[in-house]
Amino acid sequence: MQYKVGIGYDIHRLIEGRPLFLGAVKIPYIKGLLGHSDGDALIHALCDALLGALALGDIGELFPDTDPEYQGIASSQLLSAVKELLDKSGYKINNLDVIIIAQEPTLSPFKKQMKEKICALLGIGYDALNIKAKTNEGLDAVGHLEAIACFVTASLIRGD
Repeated sequence: MQYKVGIGYDIHRLIEGRPLFLGAVKIPYIKGLLGHSDGDALIHALCDALLGALALGDIGELFPDTDPEYQGIASSQLLSAVKELLDKSGYKINNLDVIIIAQEPTLSPFKKQMKEKICALLGIGYDALNIKAKTNEGLDAVGHLEAIACFVTASLIRGD
């Protein structure tokens, strides 16, 4: 067996006038995440973790924010493109561990739906994905309700 591990991180500023998407789920909140795409920081960190494990660069290299093609795109479409690269590599997802750091809104009620969406997009079982939601205890930009950040660790496996 061969294993690979990747780490993804993303942070986006919260602004008024945009919908909030996390894990391909639209979450009711007074602010959304600023971004060239829909700003889904969880999906962006997930893409980076998978790309890192495959040694294929990062989301900004594959989907640059200077390219009008990606303006307003659903981040789930970016994840689908990364999934195609994963499928071609011969590796499969062994495990994904996600941490969402948001002071607000409370994300516990949405974790199951996020898990369902991500597992469907990646074609993995529920036992291969864990999602944790944390606050920053009022500290830094996340704690001051200015941003949401996400970390993802991806473990890939290829059988011989």
